[in-house]
Amino acid sequence: MVSNVGTWMQRVAQDWLVLSIPGNGGAQLGITTGLQFLPILLLSPYAGVVADRFPKRRLLQITQAMMAVAALALGVVAALGAVHTWHVYAIAFAFGIGAAFDAPARQSFVSEMVGTDDVTNAVGLNSAAFNTARLIGPALAGVLIGLLGGGMRATGWVILLNAVSYLAVIAQLERMDARALHSPKPVGRRPGLLLEGMRYVAGQPKMLMILVLVFFAGAFGMNFQMTSALMATEVFDKGAGEYGVLGSALAIGSLSGALLAARRPRIRVRLLIAAAVAFGVAEIVAGLLPSYVSFMVFSPLIGFSTITLLNSANATMQVESDPAFRGRVMALYMTIVMGGTPLGAPVIGWIGQQFGARWTLEVGGILVLVGVALALLVRAWVSRRIERPEVALETADLRFGT
Repeated sequence: MVSNVGTWMQRVAQDWLVLSIPGNGGAQLGITTGLQFLPILLLSPYAGVVADRFPKRRLLQITQAMMAVAALALGVVAALGAVHTWHVYAIAFAFGIGAAFDAPARQSFVSEMVGTDDVTNAVGLNSAAFNTARLIGPALAGVLIGLLGGGMRATGWVILLNAVSYLAVIAQLERMDARALHSPKPVGRRPGLLLEGMRYVAGQPKMLMILVLVFFAGAFGMNFQMTSALMATEVFDKGAGEYGVLGSALAIGSLSGALLAARRPRIRVRLLIAAAVAFGVAEIVAGLLPSYVSFMVFSPLIGFSTITLLNSANATMQVESDPAFRGRVMALYMTIVMGGTPLGAPVIGWIGQQFGARWTLEVGGILVLVGVALALLVRAWVSRRIERPEVALETADLRFGT
């Protein structure tokens, strides 16, 4: 929780820092965001291999330290008033490298801490902590930046607080009793580990169904910053304050969904499908709402259905995967979830520019429903395929690592 609050504080402070540098604007802000997420898209599959080869507790300490050093470097140069745009670019890219190797290890470490029976609850609690931090972090960053003067140096001190927050995670990882962890034996070094993980997932109908679901949801549905901004400004003629309220409304729904997920003992396929359908329908309905107030009141339902889908998908991927493959499975999952948005966001943005803001939600919701249908078809096709004796034998060999 402490580290997540710090991370959200840095996201706000880093954006403010970029815009505080003379001559910078939206283009430089976009480049910074792109450089920070580019390593996640490029390196996540290899990070999954690393997560399966090394003890995740030590690996997480290293990745958290990498991100702490990056935050420390950016905070120092900003607090000293000596930062240039290229400094932010370089440090954002370095931060992204640490995050790329951190994500699959952290996701798959959840099941090692609690065991298979409690994975669903643990994923829900983890998501609840994340969404609580999402409510607290940006607001706290805004208040601190204002109190510290609002300029470049103020952002530096806020970023330094994030650097310190990583010590909370590193210290608690060190205090853990490694004997109590449900850790699989690390995979030995050999050629083809990445391809082996992809072939393993290709033989799992339920996993493939989930990957299709989250790709369509992430690419075409979860563009909330863009769609909410367009609806607030172009449709309802509101300002930045009202746009911020929409973000909080979404987060309230997400937090509620995460807390409910923490109570759920197991996940069935019909819950995954129902959550995806509810998300698509909710987006379509939101695009038809007549007023800002009705849109704001309805927004928590979008957040609720979104987090229900993501939590259910995350927990199912962990529970269904062989422990020896779990790092690579979660790396592929994270790549699909995070990689879809850069592909789908320009399409949804173009639709909004050509046909109006409401169509960003209408088309997004329709494509999410198309994704549901395609996911069910993929699951049925793969299930029939592995029923053939020769394919079933190949899948069993992969599952047992022979």
